[in-house]
Amino acid sequence: MKIVKIVIFGIILLSGVCGYLYYNASYSEGFRAGAMVKISKKGYVFKTIEGELNLGNYFSDKGNPSTSIWSFSVDPSADTVIKKLEEAVSSGKRVKLHYKEMYTQFSWRGDTKYFVYKVE
Repeated sequence: MKIVKIVIFGIILLSGVCGYLYYNASYSEGFRAGAMVKISKKGYVFKTIEGELNLGNYFSDKGNPSTSIWSFSVDPSADTVIKKLEEAVSSGKRVKLHYKEMYTQFSWRGDTKYFVYKVE
């Protein structure tokens, strides 16, 4: 009986550690530069901060210019990052956004897997 309790405890502990890492660990890190298009607060129940960055124009195979928009999320408690993003939208200047790509997207955290944590 004692062995069964130890095995069950081990399974629960391992599941908890794996769940924590899956929720909090980042898959990749990097930065992207461009002009801010928008920053908004979205959601009915869970309010998330979402933004868009225009990475610049590129030309398609047919020679038509098109823009590349990158969508990202911001932790709602990151007040300084949100303030800098709002200033960037107002000024129209190019910014460099440092981000972490999470393993998965959860609706209460944001609409994307990309979370910006620093603005230059």
